[in-house]
Amino acid sequence: MSTYVYGITASSHPALPKDFDGVGDPPRPVRVLKEGGLAALVSDAPEGLRPKRKELLAHSNVLAEAGANGCVLPMRFGSVAPDDDAVTSVLAERAEHYQERLRTLDGKVEYNVKATHVEEAVLHRVMAGNPEIRAMTEANRQAGGGSYEERLRLGEMVVAAVKAQEAEDATDVQHTLEPAAAAVSVGPESTGWLANVSFLVDRDEVETFLTAVEQLRKGHPHLDLRVNGPLPPYSFVEPGPAGPAGTTIGAESAESAESAESVEE
Repeated sequence: MSTYVYGITASSHPALPKDFDGVGDPPRPVRVLKEGGLAALVSDAPEGLRPKRKELLAHSNVLAEAGANGCVLPMRFGSVAPDDDAVTSVLAERAEHYQERLRTLDGKVEYNVKATHVEEAVLHRVMAGNPEIRAMTEANRQAGGGSYEERLRLGEMVVAAVKAQEAEDATDVQHTLEPAAAAVSVGPESTGWLANVSFLVDRDEVETFLTAVEQLRKGHPHLDLRVNGPLPPYSFVEPGPAGPAGTTIGAESAESAESAESVEE
């Protein structure tokens, strides 16, 4: 039977709770495969596995449970090896790379921060900071709304000002929180987010980091900040060599729990 791989830890990593389940219907029990100083968290791979909400959460729950007790290198959702022997062979072949990553990321967790604008608040901010927009708005008001061209011009100016504010705020988010983090990884741009940044934080510095988040909120009331963490360090595991069955250790699972809210049941 094929083997589903959740992540890689040190062989000395504390065990998961007894009878902890992973993906599948019914859920497959999670077990540990050890090879030298490394271990892989695995289960039997269910047939026809699809990235549904339940499965994504099951995958991320295994990693969250393991990550709560020490460093884990997360595998992408859907990582499947032909069998247990294939997994242990990869652990042996790439031991140096995995052990280096575990040492580097030990004692650290990830916090992902996403930011959007509160529409009414950012429009007020743009108006307050741009005399030209204020003057044109007042001129159009006195002219009964202004001509089509004047309204179009005003709309273009507002859009440009909001875009500039987005860029400024994205920089502020990163620069404000960066001093409290050991490393930063900027996520892919996506519609709806002006900032999508992951921060690698020492466990001993989590309180400092979260305090910085609250200060950012207070200083930027026109921002809506969404903080997800603590997480295993998804965004800071360098891809390195291919993993079991040609997969790689990487950051795709960083969004698993969030994505699960909007995917097919």
